[in-house]
Amino acid sequence: MAQKRILITGAAGFIGSHLCDRYIKEGYHVIGMDNLITGNLENIAHLFPLENFEFYHHDISKFVFVPGDLHYILHFASPASPIDYLKMPIQTLKVGSLGTHNLLGLARVKKARILIASTSEVYGDPLVHPQHEEYWGNVNPIGPRGVYDEAKRFQEAITMAYHTYHGLETRIVRIFNTYGPRMRVEDGRVLPAFFSQAIKGEGLTIFGDGSQTRSFCYVDDLVEGIFRLLLSDYVLPVNLGNPDEITIKQFADEILALVNNPKAGIVNRPLPVDDPKQRQPDIRRAKEILGWEPTYDRRSGLLLTYEYFKQVVH
Repeated sequence: MAQKRILITGAAGFIGSHLCDRYIKEGYHVIGMDNLITGNLENIAHLFPLENFEFYHHDISKFVFVPGDLHYILHFASPASPIDYLKMPIQTLKVGSLGTHNLLGLARVKKARILIASTSEVYGDPLVHPQHEEYWGNVNPIGPRGVYDEAKRFQEAITMAYHTYHGLETRIVRIFNTYGPRMRVEDGRVLPAFFSQAIKGEGLTIFGDGSQTRSFCYVDDLVEGIFRLLLSDYVLPVNLGNPDEITIKQFADEILALVNNPKAGIVNRPLPVDDPKQRQPDIRRAKEILGWEPTYDRRSGLLLTYEYFKQVVH
């Protein structure tokens, strides 16, 4: 049987690079694509010598061409942290709209199955807790976070349109907070910020009183869920995340205890606009359809992630 070929966009990013590793391990021919505005080639440098890996430095908002057969596409290209999409609002909107459109067209030409990375941000500042896939969300389309939230909501809409109108094989994953090695130190999200600040002996920045909640999923668990979803027959969105909910204040205390730097403390800052107060996935659908649930508890995941940050924070 011919080797399966898969295109992974956002391949040099945090999650994208871990997906490249997984599909290489599974024996696929992996074509990575990234324009490197937030990705880092160091994340995939170890793959370049391999025969079954190739890389295209390309912006998918422009026409996408890949020669030869293509069986699968994973669309993971997008700025994903507030610090990035507030700095690059137009690029964020374009990669979610034009980029997704280009990849859906490519999938149609190649008769490939495409999985798109959506996000828990489609639920906005939720009025339903925990968040299940039938919930339509509470999003401010013209707020500062709207460029990311609405890009992802549009991405889901156009993907379902291609599925219903063209019969394209599509999959949609809604990703909740994920962490692990290869997160960017200057990412702006809570986990890299806390680890960086604690290691440097600075104050861990808590926005508001720290009572807002998040649920953190280790990257290997997420990748396993994506792998299962791509090969499943399910076309509606599926939440992937760890339902173990924690307040930001509790999370800061856990990081302080783990890093154990006596110089580190806590600093409170005003809460940003439209910052979600609660975030917890309802993963019943993933359990039923994919037989998936997280296997890493937060402590074991954080220990692995701390080993990485110790090497990259200076």
